[in-house]
Amino acid sequence: MREEEKKTSQDSSFKKFMKKRWAYPAIYIASAALILSGVLWFQNSNENASDTDGFDYGETDLTGKGNEDAVEVNNAMENFVLPVEKADGAVIQTKFYDVHGEEAAQEEALVFYNNTYQPNAGIDIVMEDGKTFEVRAALSGTVTKVEEDATLGNVVEIQHAEGIVTRYQSITDMKVKEGSVVEQGDTIAQSGQSQINQEAGEHVHFEIRKDGVAVNPEEFVGKTLSQLEKAEIAEESTPAEDAAQEGSTESADDESDAAPSDEGQSEDDGASNEDETDADTSSDSQES
Repeated sequence: MREEEKKTSQDSSFKKFMKKRWAYPAIYIASAALILSGVLWFQNSNENASDTDGFDYGETDLTGKGNEDAVEVNNAMENFVLPVEKADGAVIQTKFYDVHGEEAAQEEALVFYNNTYQPNAGIDIVMEDGKTFEVRAALSGTVTKVEEDATLGNVVEIQHAEGIVTRYQSITDMKVKEGSVVEQGDTIAQSGQSQINQEAGEHVHFEIRKDGVAVNPEEFVGKTLSQLEKAEIAEESTPAEDAAQEGSTESADDESDAAPSDEGQSEDDGASNEDETDADTSSDSQES
C-alpha cells in the first residue's frame, strides 16, 4: 500500500510540475543545452585526435627539394624521346658529328657559319611540312638555364640527374624559367630559327650531355636515364675542339711537307755552286 501511495504521490507531483507554464520551455532549453554540449565535445575530441596523430597537415611546398627528388625517381625510369610534339612527322635534318664516324657522315654533320664549318654537337629537327611545332621536354627534370641568344636562337637547359642535361636551341616563346620543374612531354617553347644554322629553317637544335660531353642523341632516344648514367662516355673534347685540333694537325703536316722542298732547293744550289767551281778550274787549265 505504501509503495502505491508513493507512486501516486510522484505522479501527482509530476503532473503539477508539467502544468506550470515554464515547465515545457525549461525542458526544451535543458535538452538543447545537452545536445549542444554533446556536439562541442565531439568536435573537440576530433581536433585533439588530429593534433596528436603525428602527421603534419600544413601546407606543402610543391616546388621544394622533395618534389625534385620525386622527379629524379620518376625520370630514372623514363626513356629519352625526341623533343617534339609529333615524332612521326619529325625529320633529322643535320645529324650529330661523330669524331669516330665515317668521313662522308662527318661532312654531312658540319654546319657552315661565319665562313667556317663547325661540327654539330647535337641534332637539328624539323617537321616534314616545314611548319612551326611545339618543343617539349625529352625527359623530366629541372630547368637550369633560360637564355636569349640571337646566334643560337635562344637556349633552354634541363638537368635530369647529376651531370646529365638536355639542351634546346633555336626556339621561341619560351614557357619556362630557371628553377621550373617539368615533366616529360611538357611544352617548353616553340620551334624557331638561328643565325648559326639558317639553312635549317624552322627547327630545334637538341643536345644530350653527360658531364659536359655531348653524346649522340639518336643513340639514347628510346633508352633510360639509368642507361646513360651507366654508359662509359670517353672524356674527349667536343666536336668543335676536335675540328680545331684537326686543323692544327693539317697545318703542321703542310709545313712538314714544305720542308723537303727547301732541302731540295739547298741541294740544287750546292750542285750549281759545284758546277761553277768546276767551270772555273777548267778555264784556268786552258789558259795555262
